[in-house]
Amino acid sequence: MGTERTVAVGIGAEELATADMTLNIGPQHPSTHGVLRLRLTLDGERISRAEPIIGYMHRGAEKLFEVRDYRQIIVLANRHDWLSAFSSELGVVVAVERMLGMEIPERAVWARTLLAELNRVLNHLMFLGSYPLEIGAITPVFYAFRERETLQRVMEEASGGRMHYMFNRVGGLKEDLPAGWLDRARAAVREVRSRMSDIEWIIRGNEIFRARTRGVGVLSPEAVLQYGVSGPVARAAGVDFDLRRDEPYLAYGELFGPGRPGRVVRRTEGDCYARFECLLDQVYVSLDLADACLDRLADLPPGPINVRLPKVLKAPEGHTYAWTENPLGINGYFLVSRGEKTPYRMKLRSASYNNIQVLSELLPGNLVADMIAILGSMFFVVGDIDK
Repeated sequence: MGTERTVAVGIGAEELATADMTLNIGPQHPSTHGVLRLRLTLDGERISRAEPIIGYMHRGAEKLFEVRDYRQIIVLANRHDWLSAFSSELGVVVAVERMLGMEIPERAVWARTLLAELNRVLNHLMFLGSYPLEIGAITPVFYAFRERETLQRVMEEASGGRMHYMFNRVGGLKEDLPAGWLDRARAAVREVRSRMSDIEWIIRGNEIFRARTRGVGVLSPEAVLQYGVSGPVARAAGVDFDLRRDEPYLAYGELFGPGRPGRVVRRTEGDCYARFECLLDQVYVSLDLADACLDRLADLPPGPINVRLPKVLKAPEGHTYAWTENPLGINGYFLVSRGEKTPYRMKLRSASYNNIQVLSELLPGNLVADMIAILGSMFFVVGDIDK
């Protein structure tokens, strides 16, 4: 219950005692993507206060890193954001390689970049299908999963995994790409691009979807910077920052710039519709980047895909920080080593954790009905919050 107050209806009417209501959404609720809990204080149908409560899914991955060697921690790192498993593996191995001062083969650099962009498309397609579903549009999810399945086939053929790929290794990739895979991947990218217009038309052309999302849940650039929001959610509010362009890693330095396929998609409105548009347009950019990587891989001569490692891998004493532009935003990896075969400490900075904290500022003033539209447009994975 909340603060009591009185409302007078007409002259001489009896004073009517009212009170704010506290409403719990979750931790299991159709509108919360899993075990996220929101504690809302309501003034009628309007939210006056919101508090995201997390930790229902906490698995202690950061502590488990400390008792596993550098090869074993990859299996933990790719599971917190299960829609971006390849990208999450990547950040860990980049941090370890930086500690070792290791240069990986060129073929591995371009293959990693290609697979990271295909993983980005898979992530975005999931949200492009599930977001309209949350506000009543059932059809788009079937289109999105059709395109996801096309790309899943080539990802599964290359890595052997469907969700948790376990394809990255310290020093490169587990193995080379299968014979003929580049042609099959190119055909898959072409097929998905040709059918994206179906998803775009069926969602953008829906006036109910536009009415539920335009001008709703406006996030300011100031709030983005204060809360450390990143990724498509931040860029939809006008914050022009993308690590692939601004602090390039892998092959991104050659893919972003004038006359190159890489570009940073952003909007200035900061509302639910702008966040959706950023996600949609990013799919097209990632498909263009994938094509560029396929072209480069086709031109590279045969060569190694990884670096030969010692039987017991130990990182030198010291610390480093690596960060990557994951599909949902910036992921950071702070690695501390004491010269042993296991990390002394590895701290994850996951994108969803910061992005979801801004709900305490974003939700107040909005109606309960709009909460679902706002929550879905934040594009988070609960495992990425709780790690």
